[in-house]
Amino acid sequence: MAIGPQWLQRFNFIERAKLERQLWDAFERGEPIEQLVEQCEPGFQKEVWSTTAQRIRKIEQMMRDQQGPQG
Repeated sequence: MAIGPQWLQRFNFIERAKLERQLWDAFERGEPIEQLVEQCEPGFQKEVWSTTAQRIRKIEQMMRDQQGPQG
C-alpha cells in the first residue's frame, strides 16, 4: 500500500523539521551545538543534528565572508 510510506515520509519530514529547529534555537541562544550533537543518543536525532550543525557552521562562515574585513 502506497499510503503508508507517504505518511511515514511526511511524519519524518515534520520530525526532522522539529529537531532542526531545536538545534537552531540552541545556536541562537549561544549554546555549543557540537557539544549538544555529541551528547545526544545515536539515532535519528543525532543524524539530523549532525547535518544541521554542519549547515549552521557553513551559513555562519558564509555570513562572515560576506561581511569582509572590518576596521
